[in-house]
Amino acid sequence: MNPADVDHAITSRRSVRAFLPTPVPRETVEAILNISARAPSGTNMQPWRVHVLAGEERRRLSDAVRPAFLSGGGPESGSEYAYYPDKFFEPYLSRRRKVGWDLYGLLGIAKGDVARMLAQHARNFDFFDAPVGMICTIDRRLKIGSWLDYGMFLENMMIAARARGLDTCPQAAWAPMHAVVRRVLELAPEELVVCGMALGYADPDAPENRLVTERVPASAFATFRGFPD
Repeated sequence: MNPADVDHAITSRRSVRAFLPTPVPRETVEAILNISARAPSGTNMQPWRVHVLAGEERRRLSDAVRPAFLSGGGPESGSEYAYYPDKFFEPYLSRRRKVGWDLYGLLGIAKGDVARMLAQHARNFDFFDAPVGMICTIDRRLKIGSWLDYGMFLENMMIAARARGLDTCPQAAWAPMHAVVRRVLELAPEELVVCGMALGYADPDAPENRLVTERVPASAFATFRGFPD
């Protein structure tokens, strides 16, 4: 195994927000999911479930969710789990603000332009025009350990996609729209919407795809003990 190949797949992963219409074969998506399912999970429970949508089925979901979001989501809106804290604090507040304003800057969206911010957020529900959209769910009866396992599965999906020259965007934005998603996809009552995932080929000419987010080095978040000087 060449470590550089693995490193490249990881470091070249980014949240792409504009895709080309180039189709992705079902066989490719299925291969990505089969590889991703090698993610570890407590006692091998494998808590992930994925609804893969393309063509008319993808459009049908988007056509239901997008107007519901733009109209305020309705009385059933709101995520079934807390993704973010009730109040942001440092250093997380500054990191969140930076990525937001960096993205809006590339798109020419001025501070306070609520209408364009809303329109940009609504693009989540078109999967940013990706040919493949996925809705990821988990059994609501499972606990936090299974959610940790799910995160490793999602990361595997994104890295396996990069290894095949594809790009992705993990989308927490779908979780608050769970009521509409549930009706369209006819989800079982125990299925809880974790996130969406856009999959396809990045549009190289889209300004938003020039966004490169920063990462702090290991020295900023890790402590090292017992190593020789």
